[in-house]
Amino acid sequence: MNFLLQKFIEYLQIEKNYSQYTIGAYKHDVQDFFMFMNEQEIHNLQLVTYQDARLYLTKLYGQRYAKKSVTRKISVLRSFYKFLMRESYVKSNPFAQVTLPKLEKRLPEFFYEQELEFLFHSIDTSDPVGKRDLALLELMYATGIRVAECAGIRLSDVDEQLSVLLVTGKGKKQRYIPFGSMARKALQDYLQNGRQKLMKKHNHPFLFVNQRGTPLTVRGIQYIFQRIIDQAGENYHVHPHMIRHSFATHLLNNGADLRTVQELLGHSHLSSTQVYTHVTKERLKKVYSQHHPRA
Repeated sequence: MNFLLQKFIEYLQIEKNYSQYTIGAYKHDVQDFFMFMNEQEIHNLQLVTYQDARLYLTKLYGQRYAKKSVTRKISVLRSFYKFLMRESYVKSNPFAQVTLPKLEKRLPEFFYEQELEFLFHSIDTSDPVGKRDLALLELMYATGIRVAECAGIRLSDVDEQLSVLLVTGKGKKQRYIPFGSMARKALQDYLQNGRQKLMKKHNHPFLFVNQRGTPLTVRGIQYIFQRIIDQAGENYHVHPHMIRHSFATHLLNNGADLRTVQELLGHSHLSSTQVYTHVTKERLKKVYSQHHPRA
């Protein structure tokens, strides 16, 4: 079974171009199912039946996994068996007919424009760390890039003259995103007066660095955003993805068309972008109810 799992991982790496983070999650989910198979004394993937798949689903519910986690685990196993069928290792997919739980449609959390302005002005840019933090926040809001995409930006990806950023997204797909004057100004200040001081003796091509001079990680970016919120005197938990949500929501609120926002976000399907139209509708309803005399 471990041999087949390794084959599946190679398929995810080579054919699907999935990130190491995604591949690690897939591997963990498949290994969890292998443990279930051992408990049920099923020693061959070919012997797993639809009833076994249903029993595994029941076990996940019994362990109080969230609906989203259950859906992900079953989807991973469905993909795993689909791969095994393609390679003729098994004859059927026991997870093909398993009904996935209905997920609650949650609207993306975002900042209002005034809230972001407050955050921008709350950052002390008198030292290299502050210059980096402002450049990070400005660039993420200006482009709507994902946190992992931001961590992967190299100096050569930034065209300061044209104010364009080359982004490598999911599946190693690349796209160009323009950024505005505020982000360009913050970037120039960081590059001229901040990055070199933080780099110290290190030498690497990544744009954003931590206080030790090594490339900033996804976890590091998450920490920075929470620190910005804390220093601004706010007492709620945020995640950097809220900046991406804010980018899309503000563009649509100000008249941008859905296809353009889709391209900027790097969404493969328009349906992924359409969730932000629900956000704008909710905002319109809220404004209407607050200001219409007969609402």
